[in-house]
Amino acid sequence: MNDMTNKWIGQRTIRPDGADKVTGRAQYSADFAMPGMIHAKMLRSPHAHARIRGIDTSKAEALPGVKAVVTAKDVVDFPLDKSVMLGIQDMRWMCRNVMAREKALFHGHPVAAVAAINEEVAAAACALIEVDYEVLPHVIEIEDAIKPDAPILHEWNTFEGKPSNIAGTMVLKTGDVEKGFAEADVVIERTFTSRPVHQGYIEPHACTVSYAADGRVTIWSSSQGQFMVRAMTSLLTGVPQSNIRAIPAEIGGGFGAKTIVYLEPIAVLLSKKSGRPVKMVMTREEVQRATGPAPGSLSTVKIGAKKDGSIVAAQGTFYLQAGGLPGSPLRGPVGCSFAAYAIPNVLSVGYDVVSNRSKVAAYRAPGAPLGAFATECVLDEIAEKLGLDPLEMRLKNSAKAGDKAIYGPVFGEVTFKETVESILHHPHYKAPLDKNPAPGVKRGRGVASGFWYNAGGESSVQVNITEDGNVVVTTGHPDVGGSRASIANVVAELLGIDHSRVSVLIGDTMTIGFSNLTGGSRVTFASAMVATASTEKVIGQLKERAGKIWGIDAEAIKWEDGMALPAGDNAGKFPPLSLKELAAKANEMGGPIGTQVQLNTTGADPGFATHCVDVEVDVDLGIVRVLRYTAAQDVGRALHPGYVEGQIQGGVVQGIGWALSEEYLYDKNGRVDNASFLDYRMPVCSDVPMIDPVVIEIPNPKHPQGVRGVGEAPIVPPLAAIANAVHDALGKRFYALPMSPPRVSERLEQP
Repeated sequence: MNDMTNKWIGQRTIRPDGADKVTGRAQYSADFAMPGMIHAKMLRSPHAHARIRGIDTSKAEALPGVKAVVTAKDVVDFPLDKSVMLGIQDMRWMCRNVMAREKALFHGHPVAAVAAINEEVAAAACALIEVDYEVLPHVIEIEDAIKPDAPILHEWNTFEGKPSNIAGTMVLKTGDVEKGFAEADVVIERTFTSRPVHQGYIEPHACTVSYAADGRVTIWSSSQGQFMVRAMTSLLTGVPQSNIRAIPAEIGGGFGAKTIVYLEPIAVLLSKKSGRPVKMVMTREEVQRATGPAPGSLSTVKIGAKKDGSIVAAQGTFYLQAGGLPGSPLRGPVGCSFAAYAIPNVLSVGYDVVSNRSKVAAYRAPGAPLGAFATECVLDEIAEKLGLDPLEMRLKNSAKAGDKAIYGPVFGEVTFKETVESILHHPHYKAPLDKNPAPGVKRGRGVASGFWYNAGGESSVQVNITEDGNVVVTTGHPDVGGSRASIANVVAELLGIDHSRVSVLIGDTMTIGFSNLTGGSRVTFASAMVATASTEKVIGQLKERAGKIWGIDAEAIKWEDGMALPAGDNAGKFPPLSLKELAAKANEMGGPIGTQVQLNTTGADPGFATHCVDVEVDVDLGIVRVLRYTAAQDVGRALHPGYVEGQIQGGVVQGIGWALSEEYLYDKNGRVDNASFLDYRMPVCSDVPMIDPVVIEIPNPKHPQGVRGVGEAPIVPPLAAIANAVHDALGKRFYALPMSPPRVSERLEQP
């Protein structure tokens, strides 16, 4: 199946969800309504840090139209002395995130919820709830949170024997870094900072929940995993998983942030208390204040190299903001920052730091862009000091098959070198650049590379042949990156039929087998593998049916171009039987045709990317504009090139925002000051050029179609690539993000 001349695999087929989305027919979670449905609102903390001494909900409960009130006492409490893990999430923190318990840990932290006949009554009831707060000193930034005299968020948390805001560590090492640095001819050490940024999905969090009289619960919500919604809601409410049906709606963006729950457990409890279906929808302000951004960071990277550019030692220290509760993505910077390079001596250490911000959530390649920002900028500086081309230096130090990764495994096929060579020989990199096109304007070019682990995991796919000979495929993964179109291409290719005859649906927790989250660049890899196995079983059934009709063994039959054919002259002379003909005879020859396959998929090779960017800086205004961007990535096999290109382009655009404009701004009371898309500056069309994705296809030998995950790696290089380009333009290094006009102007005034 790793055949580059396939009919449907690799084609830009019409996306199956396209028409519904552009015409407004697609059903998102906020679109659902039920008879008797009521509406819920959250009461949120006005303080960044406060002990909750008591909550009086009596006035709210007495307000006409109010049907139910929920506080932390209604949510299952997970004691602090024992972790309860669901995937990578600890329920001790989740139960305190969906509803504040001992403390309000950030401005906007939920402290109560009300369900009423409409949103206006629910909001009025929230205003009647009396909360007795003991306001405490707050801390927002990493640098302040790790000081010895910092306000402590969690008195029970200790580090090195003392109460601390450092909630966890991660250490990876190989070789002897001190010995390596002693052998180096050049050593550069730099410290970098970045700000938390939001994933910026257009659709706010929303859900509709019905708790029936028999104790069965139905949840309609937009998430990156309906099985996650079921499991997490069960743990937080005490409702057995077998009593919960989680139905995925269309999803209006997630980028990793919808891999946890905020509303669903609370809506279940309100529906249970009221006996009515409950709808909850966040406002944009609530999304910005109270849902997980990507973490901010404080990183120090030290790299030593020989005169010929060989890297002999690297050390990284990465402090990541977790928000009000532990759980920042340390494995991103700690494991990924040096993974693309063959470095004999490495020490990589991460610190999980709590502060009075909303708890972080995943964001494409969680944590990896922060490590790459520091590492790739230092590499660029070393190459400059040694007089080497920065891409040639990366090629010289590229990891290769058989190298042991710092995070544990021995690499199989490594395609990092191909991404670097693709940029090195690209017309963009070779093109001359006018550094001073006009007075007060300077231009520069930068490069950077990135790495992401990629993943496999549990997936289920069901393939059924309809009575009229078409195909319905059901998967267990919400489609956030084009998986439906890709799976339709795969199944059509295997069956030898037109892709328009294949419909792909997303099943709910009662209609499809367990499937893990959509995230980690795993879904197209995993679901294509499982869809292949399921389709091959269906082809086996079709051959058996043909064998019954012809009176020969199924082994003597082949399947080609949507038809059963005798495998050779010895099998006999029979006219071909098409899929439609076999489907029409299904009931006569053994019943419906279809099967389901469930696998814990393996064989996901890592993702590598290398980017090149040209920028222009207005030195009077401090404005950085991206002029040209080229992103090379090995994707294994592009099942649907349009979606693959879109993933690469989307990751780059988000990286541009992270590098140049996006950040959370807080006032002196610890409140987010820019909690809207008007004030939170994400890139718009006029901020970005047409991004040129260079799709490298080196098939993954461990996958039937050769697929590698695509979605994460594109966001890893842009921060460093843009910083290196700005340095090339101005001759000044930037160690803090975003490189917004005020920061650029300030840096220009410095030596």
